[in-house]
Amino acid sequence: MQNVLVTGGAGFIGSHLVKHLLKQSDIVKVTVLDALTYAGHIEHLSAELHDPKLEFVKGNIVDRDLVDYYVRRHDTIVHLAAESHVDRSFFEAGTFVVTNVLGTQTLLDAAQRLGVERFVHVSTDEVYGPLHEGYANESFPLRPTVPYAASKACSDLMALSYHQTFGVPVCVTRSSNNYGPAQHPEKIIPKFITSLLHHELVTLHGEGQHVRNWLHVDDNCRGIEAVMRHGAAGEIYNVGGGTDLSNKDLTALLLRVCGADWDAVTYVEDRRCNDIRYAMDWSKIRELGYEPERAMEDGLAETVQWYRDHPAFRPPLHRNPDAEMPEITVAKTAERGAEHA
Repeated sequence: MQNVLVTGGAGFIGSHLVKHLLKQSDIVKVTVLDALTYAGHIEHLSAELHDPKLEFVKGNIVDRDLVDYYVRRHDTIVHLAAESHVDRSFFEAGTFVVTNVLGTQTLLDAAQRLGVERFVHVSTDEVYGPLHEGYANESFPLRPTVPYAASKACSDLMALSYHQTFGVPVCVTRSSNNYGPAQHPEKIIPKFITSLLHHELVTLHGEGQHVRNWLHVDDNCRGIEAVMRHGAAGEIYNVGGGTDLSNKDLTALLLRVCGADWDAVTYVEDRRCNDIRYAMDWSKIRELGYEPERAMEDGLAETVQWYRDHPAFRPPLHRNPDAEMPEITVAKTAERGAEHA
């Protein structure tokens, strides 16, 4: 039986993971700790808020007292809270360092002092930097090229150092590009889908030559769970999907599924430091029983349908984190805050 603390559990990957964990019979309790910045949406968990196994806490991972309070009450931490948008990191690098590095270190300190059975730190293939050929395994050197990826590489190394120095039972997962329902439209797939469904133009950087590996969010959640249950402390696990696509090929798929044509696409100058190709070897996690299950075309069709069914889902790029939340969540947060005080 496990009590799991999920940081960033109202974000895209985090909310899908929470839903996945709540279905597992041996999970006694899932607590979500999320600051609800622009990329976190309590609405992602609107149905789950009624589940007695779920507790939601609005708070920041750099708040040491709050983190201590909740770490003390959980066996397992799955750490997803992070600033993650590359373009924003060009202009707000300090925010990325505070959340991704100092926030991770705050959680690790609590785990070291208070003790946990497992700490899963969720990261990204972008820490390996661009590869023109070949695939990065878990021993590949870290060569991040943008502030976002650099902050994640720092947090990875910090997490692994706490295992080496203090014996904190840390595992690190590094996933390729995720996609799926309810992803914030700052990312390319939901950005293109929402624009095409609103009959707006989409912009392709350069010649669309950049290559990414695509992983359905449900497959990533299964990979994270496999590492949470069976991963060896101190180890890194790459989590990949079965589909490598150039952005141009991805655009062709999206145009077809959305019922649009190439007249909807404009080419723009390549963005600053746009890595040409990410590619990982994820054979190691297969030893834990992981295999991606979601075919790309099926997953894309399902994702497009979700956005068709939710035409108003175009959240702003910035949002007041102190904005009022639904009544049930306010009540839960107030109750936990009283206990914390």
